[in-house]
Amino acid sequence: MTVSLDQLEAFVAAAQHGSFSAAGRALRKAQSAISTQVSNLEDDLGVALFSREGRNPVLTPAGERLLAEARVVLDRREHLIGVAASLTPHVEHRLAVAIDELYPEQPLATLFADFAAHFPHVELELLFPMMEDVSRLVLDGKADIGVMWRQEILPTEIAFHTLGWVPLKLVCGKDHPLANTLVDWEELKRHRQLMVAVRSEGPEKQRLRTAAEVWWVESHWVILQMVRQGIGWALNEEYIYDKRGRVDNPSFLDYRMPVCSDLPMLDTVIVEVPNPKHPQGVRGVGEVPIVPPLAAEFVTAFLECLPEGLRCSRAA
Repeated sequence: MTVSLDQLEAFVAAAQHGSFSAAGRALRKAQSAISTQVSNLEDDLGVALFSREGRNPVLTPAGERLLAEARVVLDRREHLIGVAASLTPHVEHRLAVAIDELYPEQPLATLFADFAAHFPHVELELLFPMMEDVSRLVLDGKADIGVMWRQEILPTEIAFHTLGWVPLKLVCGKDHPLANTLVDWEELKRHRQLMVAVRSEGPEKQRLRTAAEVWWVESHWVILQMVRQGIGWALNEEYIYDKRGRVDNPSFLDYRMPVCSDLPMLDTVIVEVPNPKHPQGVRGVGEVPIVPPLAAEFVTAFLECLPEGLRCSRAA
């Protein structure tokens, strides 16, 4: 069996334009050439792709099924050509970028949308380490570019360029002793401080330390939740809060979603069971509870709200 790209192209054009003559005009070929290529394709595949009983050819059930496959093959041909064109001395075929976990997400999305438009065939890997781990990934050759918060001591082996400035805010829970009062540095030293932990030891890890007692946490977002529980105070980037000092992501739906490195290996199975209550059988997409502490905290709060002596024996 020999199937050529020209045959597939003629088949897709005839199906798209509704006739062999229209397909010929679109491909700048004679109608007879299109008809011959489609006929040869039918002979090679051993199935009829079009019914020719009427004035214009009509796709058969086999033709409708194979049309999608033919389009995939032609799309991959265009992709192959695009990848080959991008493999020039001035365009990388792959780019790894390490970005601090707390860098604003909205400008990142806009930035990489532009990147995808200009370099559609460059393979991209985004890494989200913490603080100085960004520079370490660049030094180790695991990332080509890094975006991080400025350090007091910068590695001399790496070139840096300043993008801007983000002010820090001192935050604590509403019931914390530091809330609703004027605070000086001596007062801060007497209360537990929550700080971002990094994988390496060095002066940068201790740079913002003020209190004698410190808890080290490897996530900005977990620090915020611990602050809300009154466990301690923290210094956090201002853009997380609105103009009135409220956290911009107060609901479970606004939490940082797990990235690829957070997830175990999963086997994906698509279960195509239509929804009988929807006219098109559409179902919603569910999110598994991959961050169970959130659900646990909700259940705890719910049980604490129940009247004394009342038990919940069955979920609705």
